[in-house]
Amino acid sequence: MQQHQQHRQPELAEGNLPVFVFPTELVFYADEQSSHKQVLTLYNPYEFALKFKVLCTAPNKYTVVDSTGAVKPQCCVDIVIRHRDVRPCHYGVYDKFRLQVSEQSQRKALGRKEVTATLRPSASQEPPSLGAQDEERRIKEQFADSEFFEQTAFQTESRPVAGGPSLLTVLLGLVCMIALMLPTLGEQESTVPVYLHLSVNKKLVAAYVLGLLTMVILRT
Repeated sequence: MQQHQQHRQPELAEGNLPVFVFPTELVFYADEQSSHKQVLTLYNPYEFALKFKVLCTAPNKYTVVDSTGAVKPQCCVDIVIRHRDVRPCHYGVYDKFRLQVSEQSQRKALGRKEVTATLRPSASQEPPSLGAQDEERRIKEQFADSEFFEQTAFQTESRPVAGGPSLLTVLLGLVCMIALMLPTLGEQESTVPVYLHLSVNKKLVAAYVLGLLTMVILRT
């Protein structure tokens, strides 16, 4: 009976494992650049390694460095979170991060912990006192079930790639060059089939298009 209880490991039941994260609330201040970068520390007090994944209700507003990873037994790891959309329209809005942990040998989530995040105008400016209804709404927003999204590569700020001409431009230029190299309609001494002979007007069009493409390529 005792051996049977030892093998059950109830603490590893799905969703029941306590997750230790500090702090439990992130506050960003618009007028303090240094506060736009916050650090969450995930602790692993257990005898086995943990995998973790960071989810967010508003992934487009934040950048999470290393949103997935592992924590060795009885160790901790720092997770850097940057607010990248500091605008007045986001003041006072409560977002949530969810840290989800699992054993390295399993896929099921053993536990999770949610951390709230909010943006305020200034550290020196206390948030206005809320009425009873506003306070009730804030609490509901803070603890209501939310839809979380993974912090994947699409949240990374993208930059336009400064490249050369497009493939379509190159192909169109090659077609024009080939058209100019084909025999003109009416030439007798040619091994090229007659249906490939082009009129003068068609060659003029090809030359005109090739000139336009050359100007486009030179500008890119």
